[in-house]
Amino acid sequence: MTASPTDATVDLVTLGQRLRHQRRAKGMTLDQLSAAVGRAPSQLSLIENGKREPKLSVLQSIAGALGVPMQELLRPEAPSRRAGLEIELAHFQREPAYTALGLPVVRGGRRLPADALESLIGLHRELTRLLTEQSATPEVARRANQQLRIEMRERDNYFDYIEQAAAKVLESVRHTTGPLSQRGILDIAAQLGFTLHYVSDLPGSARSVTDLKNHKIYLPQVASGKGHDPRAVVLQTLGHFVLGHHDPADYGDFLRQRVEVNYFAAALLMPEKFATEFLRDAKADRALAIDDFRDAFGVSYETAAHRFTNLATHHFGIPVHFARVHESGTVYKAYENDDVRFPTDVTGAIEGQPVCRKWASRTVFAAEDPYSSFYQFTDTGKGTYWCTVHVESTRSGEFSVTVGTPYQHARWFRGGDTTRRTVSTCPDPTCCRRPPAELVDRWAGQAWPSARVHSHLLAALPPGTFPGVDAQDVYEFLQRRAESARG
Repeated sequence: MTASPTDATVDLVTLGQRLRHQRRAKGMTLDQLSAAVGRAPSQLSLIENGKREPKLSVLQSIAGALGVPMQELLRPEAPSRRAGLEIELAHFQREPAYTALGLPVVRGGRRLPADALESLIGLHRELTRLLTEQSATPEVARRANQQLRIEMRERDNYFDYIEQAAAKVLESVRHTTGPLSQRGILDIAAQLGFTLHYVSDLPGSARSVTDLKNHKIYLPQVASGKGHDPRAVVLQTLGHFVLGHHDPADYGDFLRQRVEVNYFAAALLMPEKFATEFLRDAKADRALAIDDFRDAFGVSYETAAHRFTNLATHHFGIPVHFARVHESGTVYKAYENDDVRFPTDVTGAIEGQPVCRKWASRTVFAAEDPYSSFYQFTDTGKGTYWCTVHVESTRSGEFSVTVGTPYQHARWFRGGDTTRRTVSTCPDPTCCRRPPAELVDRWAGQAWPSARVHSHLLAALPPGTFPGVDAQDVYEFLQRRAESARG
């Protein structure tokens, strides 16, 4: 069988456009080219219209008749802007969303006026944008989260390229010891060519706004109540530029960028070299503790817990899991590489799922003093896990932040000798999801709760290049700043 010249790497519409362009440049008609290569004009027309894939021998004959290298016909670029628009139109009209409408196909040949072609392309682009926006449902977010969590597990949540980027930045500002200071953060911003400006009128949908034209980063004033560590916000913003991020192509790309810049900020606030030295000494003393890790570097408990998961498996061979759980029992964030079984929905996502009532993430809320150090062993169908839990209060309620590990690794942690122990048989409904028989007998058919519906779970994800950020607010903010600077 004759080999295909495209091997699924060359777009047939583009190939046809390049062939037509070269034929017309030579002043040849289809009939003349047909006579030169010994093929019917109708066959060549199908190839030029991107409807037939030519055999290698035919393509060689065509290239020879046109006096051009065959590679010239196979180049991926459109031969002209007009041809590029015609190619784009052909692709749009082959999309399922368009073919399902049953509308006729508009040919983009020379008879189609340029303004009509531009108009059609504009309409198709807008249709594609709207369809993409409409499809950005919470399911899209859950699937993107799930895919990213799989990659994090495969890497043991250790991203060497981000560690290297952070180490290079620290070296550039001659940071040689311990936690990163505010002075060090200012030096990093200056090293990257940015100045920091703290303002009171930052758009409510943004944690920071960067003026790329004037290399200014606008941040909320510390007293603005935004609820974020101002140091981390600066470093996350700078992380986009250090890591070479572009406008996110979709929600998955947006989510990945968020994870990467969060990791980058933590790697600067808790540098790998010093963080691993601290953890190595604590492990030698069998006194690993997220509280101590937090205090040593002056970060939040959740940042310390996340950073611990970056380093624990890669440097010390300790598999771990992390969970942030609302007081209602709902999972907000989670990660694992220790085979713990988090609850999932049919898509495999864990966000929004209820955690077993026997897990430490939930039993901590019933403790006499839930804000003190809390440790627990939990026997599950996947083995016994030890957990340390911290409860934090936020404007959205109380959350437990849990770091756990299999039983055999508990000996390295402070609290690894706790006697608190529970048994979880979830997902067996008799574990904690089915009410006790005496309550069922008394109240079945006699209760009618009015459910609290979280409307945001039913809505599409916020639209825009950066989901949830109002572009008009951002542009108006930057315009105010520019006018103020001129005045």
